[in-house]
Amino acid sequence: MCYMHVIIGLGNPGIEYENTRHNAGRMAVAHFHDAQGFSLWKEEKKPKMQLSPGAVVGAKAIVALPDTFMNKSGAVAAHFIKNKKGAGNLVVLHDDLDLPLGSFKISFDRSSGGHRGVESIIKALKTTAFVRVRIGVSPKTSKGVAKKPTGEARVLKFLLSKFTPVEMALLKKTFKTIDEMLTVIVTEGHTAAMNRFN
Repeated sequence: MCYMHVIIGLGNPGIEYENTRHNAGRMAVAHFHDAQGFSLWKEEKKPKMQLSPGAVVGAKAIVALPDTFMNKSGAVAAHFIKNKKGAGNLVVLHDDLDLPLGSFKISFDRSSGGHRGVESIIKALKTTAFVRVRIGVSPKTSKGVAKKPTGEARVLKFLLSKFTPVEMALLKKTFKTIDEMLTVIVTEGHTAAMNRFN
């Protein structure tokens, strides 16, 4: 049985935020959209967003890039998800400071971990029972763990900084794996994807 999945990439709209660490989720979903060869983005108003309905290996999915700022992401999720049961088919991709660049992790029914975009969605849907794909954006230490900045000002500056060319090359490789993972979520479910990619 196939379900309609809603895949949302979190980030901030506008040229000044393109290729910044905080937009990793938005970038990953745009990459997935292009890889699947979906039709061009279709505009939909209230709330502002870009969305593309398409078919992924025979199963339907809606792919959305909210044209709202990160802390307003819940309005877009609520546009598609009308009840708690439907939240099970929501997949949210976002940046994560706790993971090193080049890695990602699939989570289900977990707290926001302090991510404001995810907090906005949890508040709007009144549930945590949806899939999150956390994309690493921090440098890696010699031991392979994330070396994240400390202090609110440093964290904000880091998140709004752009990826270097070397980092972008690594990120694009990661996005290819995320494309495969999202296809598994849509066709086989998030449990299968977690078993295969986590």
